[in-house]
Amino acid sequence: MSNTTTAELLKGAAELFPDEVVTSAHVRHLDLPYGAGRFALITLDNGFDHTKPTTFGPGSLANLNAALDQVEKEAADGDIVGVGLTGKPFIFAVGADLKGVELLKRHEDALAIGKGGHEVFKRLSALAVPTFAYYNGAAMGGGVEAGLHCSYRTVSKALPAFSLPEVFLGLVPGWGGCALLPNLIGADKAVSVIIENSLNQNKQLKGQQVFDLGIADAIFEGADFLEQSLIWTARVLKDDVAVERPEVDRGEAWDQAVAKGRFIADGKVHGAAPAAYRALDIIAAAKSVGSADAGFDAETLFDMENVALADLIMGGELRAGIYSFNLVQKRAKRPAGAPDKKLARPVSKVGVVGAGLMASQLALLFLRRLEVPVVLTDIDQERVDKGVGYVHAEIDKLLGKGRINQDKANRLKALVSGVLDKAEGFSDADFVIEAVFEEIGVKQQVFAEVEAVAPAHAILATNTSSLSVTEMASKLKHPERVVGFHFFNPVAILPLLEIVRGEKTDDASLATAFGVAKTLKKTAVLVKDAPAFVVNRILTRFMGEIQNVIDEGTPVEVAEKAIEPLGLPMSPLVLLELVGPAIGLHVSETLNRAFPDRFTVSPNLKAVVEAGKRGFYVYDSGKPELDPEVAALLKQGDSVLTEEQVRDRVLDAVAQEIGLMLDEGVVAEAQDIDLCLITGAGWPFHLGGITPYLDRAGVSERVRGKKFLAPGIASVPA
Repeated sequence: MSNTTTAELLKGAAELFPDEVVTSAHVRHLDLPYGAGRFALITLDNGFDHTKPTTFGPGSLANLNAALDQVEKEAADGDIVGVGLTGKPFIFAVGADLKGVELLKRHEDALAIGKGGHEVFKRLSALAVPTFAYYNGAAMGGGVEAGLHCSYRTVSKALPAFSLPEVFLGLVPGWGGCALLPNLIGADKAVSVIIENSLNQNKQLKGQQVFDLGIADAIFEGADFLEQSLIWTARVLKDDVAVERPEVDRGEAWDQAVAKGRFIADGKVHGAAPAAYRALDIIAAAKSVGSADAGFDAETLFDMENVALADLIMGGELRAGIYSFNLVQKRAKRPAGAPDKKLARPVSKVGVVGAGLMASQLALLFLRRLEVPVVLTDIDQERVDKGVGYVHAEIDKLLGKGRINQDKANRLKALVSGVLDKAEGFSDADFVIEAVFEEIGVKQQVFAEVEAVAPAHAILATNTSSLSVTEMASKLKHPERVVGFHFFNPVAILPLLEIVRGEKTDDASLATAFGVAKTLKKTAVLVKDAPAFVVNRILTRFMGEIQNVIDEGTPVEVAEKAIEPLGLPMSPLVLLELVGPAIGLHVSETLNRAFPDRFTVSPNLKAVVEAGKRGFYVYDSGKPELDPEVAALLKQGDSVLTEEQVRDRVLDAVAQEIGLMLDEGVVAEAQDIDLCLITGAGWPFHLGGITPYLDRAGVSERVRGKKFLAPGIASVPA
């Protein structure tokens, strides 16, 4: 494709995306040290500071293309000895502009995006002089790929985030990543970066790891990174430094790496999302194209990338992936319905009622994030000491891993204490949270005791997972300061915090709760005081339906396997084990009292709990197998369903429940349901949570007569 066609292609694409934040490609010239010659440096910069990272939309690619027109001529004329590519402070480039991708409606427009990136980036490797990428800051997706097209790469030790996150979003690295990376560092390492890291919640690499993997040829300190990179460049051009790269194993190791990638993808998405498999097909094909030394012909692979990219852009998973990304990156930062943050009161001391595992985890979180005094209370000294001991031990672990220094460890330990007397502990606390037994009478008594001793302005928060916050506050003199603050286990890992507004909760208390949630670095979602709130209500309906089909006679393995196409992080009964059957039973009983027509209490689950079993499975062989003692307890009917029938029943139940929750105003919109499931239950990112999947699979219309989301929100625009 000639360069004029590239310009035309990008011009056409730019017309589809009028609101692009366009990245400039500034060319400046400098004389390299050691008399190495005149050098052209291209800097990618969108004119904003590092909080708005540089991206590649059609206009941005056109600017880089124009810069390459200039340096190509200079290289051909012998005016320069090399070309460098770098970014603005703290940012190299973070890939394709997803806002533009969302707008695409036709396969040929999606194909143009793939071709446009390839046509421009390919020119970096086709110049008459060597090219150098200087990864000075965050580099993701297309940013990483631009560098892969260069002859050499350096990386900053200070680089905080480097990844090819496309598979995580439902795409493939489509501008050379799948073709070039395995040929640079070998298929095994490339599969780790493209598939494993991506499916592992989009794990990022640091500068040192980028160098250790062999993606970069040299690594320099952040402070004078560009200067050191240019000195190194001069030495490479003068042949004072020989860049040696290990030979890539193109034998059986390549096939094993692709097989490993398929195994990882199966484990994470169970075949339910195509992106990982499309990426692996290209990596597999990259083995036979030949090595760089043999005049590596990448055109076939680039064409495969273009087609995969276009197919995925026009498929549902990518739109759902972008939807998830927008929920977690944008909606999470501006919670729907949260009051004005100016109403929030400062929190300079926190009280925790209870010193069990959940309470101790909460104490640790408040201590680490707020860095204010935290005091635990419980019914006897032994429990209090155990709770404080847990927090101290976790701080020691952080110290051992080098996450905090000795000074900070000492300071944090000094801030946490435990007492038996609530009056002594809470008389000057601004925020008191209870994490005691899930029993309304117990919680009401705890709050009455706290209200009697805590200051008038103190927020009283409950970590209840299913009980009524309004009822809990009903016997207090000041119910307006009670708020639900429902964390998910493990507290340190799951980001969601359901903030529950009771009938009497006032704006100042709610604003303070949201302010604390932000400092805790949690994703806060405002929910109405309805039984089990959001995540537990949906999961209990979901699990209840699985339990029902098992009770009626469907074999356990059929019921479990039926859900695999959803690509959930674990099967329903393994999840039940994690939550604990007793807690699962308790929540189902709470919901059965509230909605007896839809929520059942499984006699089999009851029997499992009464027998003291911790789950349905044993793991003697390393993989889950039905516990013979549990199998002996199960009393089943004779109605046996197929996997498809089970799946339909479960999804219909979930769609019905979500519809009812939206009708009741439990959350503002369907988007909040998805945000809760993604951040509180690990529901698949590539599905967009649950509602885009229900829409795409036709379940929403079957159950409700309409979709949850308007066209274009998590799907191709109409």
